[in-house]
Amino acid sequence: MKHRIVVLGAGYAGAYVAGNLARRLSPKDTRITVVNAVPEFVQRMRLHQLAAGRAVEAPKLADVFSGTAIRLRLARVTAVDAERRVVALAGGDELGYDTLVYALGSQGNVEAVPGVAEHAYDVAARPSALRLRERLDSLDRRGEGGRVVVIGDGLTGIETATELAEARPGLSVTLVARGELGARLSGGARRHLRQACARLGITVLEHTAVEAVEATRVRCADGTAPASDVTVWTAGFAVSPLAAAAGLEVAGNGQIIVDRTMRSVSHPDVYAVGDSAHAIADNGRPLPMSCASAGFTGRQAIEAIVARLTGRPVARTKLVYSYNHISLGRRDGILQLVDDEGRAKPTYTGGRKALRVKAGILRMSLWATSHPTYGIPKRKHRLAAVPGTIPAKALA
Repeated sequence: MKHRIVVLGAGYAGAYVAGNLARRLSPKDTRITVVNAVPEFVQRMRLHQLAAGRAVEAPKLADVFSGTAIRLRLARVTAVDAERRVVALAGGDELGYDTLVYALGSQGNVEAVPGVAEHAYDVAARPSALRLRERLDSLDRRGEGGRVVVIGDGLTGIETATELAEARPGLSVTLVARGELGARLSGGARRHLRQACARLGITVLEHTAVEAVEATRVRCADGTAPASDVTVWTAGFAVSPLAAAAGLEVAGNGQIIVDRTMRSVSHPDVYAVGDSAHAIADNGRPLPMSCASAGFTGRQAIEAIVARLTGRPVARTKLVYSYNHISLGRRDGILQLVDDEGRAKPTYTGGRKALRVKAGILRMSLWATSHPTYGIPKRKHRLAAVPGTIPAKALA
């Protein structure tokens, strides 16, 4: 019987881990199955662009994994039974595993404020981004412009507001910031951001807490209520409750608590990567939810899984967060380096150069995910134990 590796989720982290495990482990000993709810690879970092009207490539996962030994199962995960080592799928099917890679990521935290789930749009998933796009298209067809309120001044909120304002100049765009706009950026980068918002005609409401989202307005704690034809919620993300329900040890926000090798501290046959993992970076701080964290946690999980299954020492890879890259529409951007404490360094790169850096990162991420067989070794590692088991020494 082959060792069954099941990867839940085929986003940046899940697809990357699955492809690399297929490259490095022999199919004679292992069977890798990827479970994903939709048939496409979603470029989540570009969903704000999709909502604004850009064409954003969404490769079919069947094509991505073609030529590998990976089995693709299109289904929604409904539960994880960590004691029986079984994943329950919508429709009643079950899928057993020996090693589980939990990469279900995150979604918009639409329960944070009353009315968000009923009245707001988000760009945390492809279907919701497409619904937002259709709503904006309907405003365009009416030829009356429209008032868009983007709630949240994190990277997603800034990118969404600037992209919408530039791509659809007929819109009146307001960005609601709970604190100072760009508070995590250096002084120069904050000035650059303010200039970009002014150039694009974006109204910025700082130090404004949102109490509720209604059908035609946003109610704020200071008593103001900006009118809104379309409200976009980007103020926070949440992870699936499946891990907590499975009995895995999780942090307060539901992320799976992992050791330095991305292995669950409570269930050694489960690894968590990307937004699903509560991983401590080399600076002693939790890694933030981001595409960069998906890459770093995924790389460490790959090394750990391959090493433990083949009886090799586990290599320690970097777990760092060193910069923020922000697009400000289609011709401007900010690249902000951060120090070991997560604070912005004094200098930054802005303008088209920063935008080119981000565009290069997006292309690299898509290419790496879409080519899991690139550089495939002629000889793959065989397992060091009877398939379906892991040597006791490898669990240390």
